[in-house]
Amino acid sequence: MIPIRYSKRTLTDQKQIDAFLSKAKVGNLGLTDGSVPYIVPLNFCWWNGHIYFHGADSGRKVELIDANNRVCFSVCEEHGTIADPVPAHTDTAYMSVFLSGTIERVADPEEMRDAMQAMLDKYVPGYYPEPLSLQHVVKYRSSMGSVTAVFRITPDSITAKGNPLPEEKRFYPGRTVTQDRENRTEQ
Repeated sequence: MIPIRYSKRTLTDQKQIDAFLSKAKVGNLGLTDGSVPYIVPLNFCWWNGHIYFHGADSGRKVELIDANNRVCFSVCEEHGTIADPVPAHTDTAYMSVFLSGTIERVADPEEMRDAMQAMLDKYVPGYYPEPLSLQHVVKYRSSMGSVTAVFRITPDSITAKGNPLPEEKRFYPGRTVTQDRENRTEQ
């Protein structure tokens, strides 16, 4: 694992990391095409210590996965801007997680179903009255005739960073440095 340079922002609380990955909506899958990087934003779920996502069973992404199963995956969410009278202290509040590991296509139909159910539970909780059926996963074909492929990333390295947002410093439209300086002198 490569250490985070700005170690003050390192997050190590696994419960916090798990909660973040369970809620974040979009992740970025990093692949290589020879010496050319290739990044794909996608929906995903963090389930049983793995990243899962689904897609067509063919195309550039699948070709690159088949050629090299080493991948990285990044998730970042911005939580607002931190205003400060000192321009160099103006900052962004965020949390991010970066992992690297191996990827493989899930072959077991039950694991595929369970991973897809975890995604449905994340993105449309309570929408479907019944759990996803195994038959639906096995028999589904897209409008282009493609079967659904489910992929699992097994991380061998996870790092997380964060910068919390102090509410008293949250930037909002109309906030000015003059107001902040006046508030400092009044205190």
